[in-house]
Amino acid sequence: MAYCGNIRQEGCGKLERREKYRLFLYVLLIGSITALFICWMILIWEKIPGAIHIRAGIRQDLDLNVPVSGKLYKAPAETEDGAIPVTGMNAAVDARETKTLSVDLAEPLTLYAEDIETYTMDLKLFGLIPFKTVNVQVINDKTLIPAGIPIGIYVKTEGILVIATGDFTGDDGQAKEPVGHLLKEGDYILKVNGREVEGKAAFMRQIEESNGEELVLTILREDQEFDLKVRPERNQDGEYKLGIWIRDNAQGVGTLTYLDENNSFGALGHGINDMDTATLMNLKNGSLYTTEIVSITKGENGTPGELTGVIDYKESNKMGTIEANTVEGIFGELNESAASHITTQAMPIGLKQEVDLGPAQILCSVGGAPQLYDVKITSVHLDHDNINRGIELQITDKTLLETTGGIVQGMSGSPIIQDGKLIGAVTHVLVQDPTRGFGIFIENMLLQ
Repeated sequence: MAYCGNIRQEGCGKLERREKYRLFLYVLLIGSITALFICWMILIWEKIPGAIHIRAGIRQDLDLNVPVSGKLYKAPAETEDGAIPVTGMNAAVDARETKTLSVDLAEPLTLYAEDIETYTMDLKLFGLIPFKTVNVQVINDKTLIPAGIPIGIYVKTEGILVIATGDFTGDDGQAKEPVGHLLKEGDYILKVNGREVEGKAAFMRQIEESNGEELVLTILREDQEFDLKVRPERNQDGEYKLGIWIRDNAQGVGTLTYLDENNSFGALGHGINDMDTATLMNLKNGSLYTTEIVSITKGENGTPGELTGVIDYKESNKMGTIEANTVEGIFGELNESAASHITTQAMPIGLKQEVDLGPAQILCSVGGAPQLYDVKITSVHLDHDNINRGIELQITDKTLLETTGGIVQGMSGSPIIQDGKLIGAVTHVLVQDPTRGFGIFIENMLLQ
């Protein structure tokens, strides 16, 4: 025990400072170890897919090499049927003999199931700490025709999308804001006085012809539908307005990803979002049209490039109908004429756990017929929060780099092919480096 008298106060002060410094180092060390452990757990979490799909009737390897183990069982667990037969490196377990199987993802596993079913895998870190629940779904094996052709897109919204609200100067010189805080960007106006709106132009006429009478608008906001009352007011020109900016359609150029045996298609690999609100557009109907790429703006660091296409929206140029606009892409059906012009051979799909780092190809058209271009898969995120960015890739093909500078707008939906399998579609470009970008796993497009 240190003595702190008058003579030894200076030495005692140094001792106290040394003890505080030592305590600080201990806290810093514990904090650093905790932070590293949390980061390590996050990496382990992202290496384990939240959902795993396997093909019925085919043995498939799963090699995640993570320190988790747990139980695999048919959902719900009380069913009398067995779980998926699981084999390790040296042993096999017959699922007919047990309802629940032990699994250890630190070792390679082989999964096998005959029937289309859903199973559950409850996992624990180090076999002790509850960690993650994985949905295991058995699906039919599937072959698709990779397309890679440019498409012209036109979609009509279900109702009218509000992209902004504001005030205007009324006929009395005062600021007017009829909707005030009633409407907000991202709202859809579905009906006026109980009647469905027929489009942007018709809605604007209804407002102008209201003579300032109260209107009842049916609004869709975040999947909730409700009515509200508004009263248009006159602007300086004597026209009745609500003080909103609206949109009822969108158009652009993209790439067709795949076609199946029934002429059903998937494209883009991401949804069509409104350019102002960034929300997924609520689709009423839409069409695909033939398009011709007429110019290419090369991508540069900080500036994305673009494929510019000419689209003639006449009936004879219509390729098919768009039936769904989802986070995973746009989906619908091609007509027979358009489908007959896609001559690439069908190929099997590659599931996310089968995607490897290294060489791959993308199929796209930057003028003329679709061609294969070399890319490199640089990272695979089996459980990425953003499903449109499960695959990271880099363009390595010299011809494509010379032509486009890398990934450009309009290439979204370009099929990604590896080892003779369709594994995904290009979705985004990294703006700071157009040679790099992202893709979605094909299974996510198929299971939307």
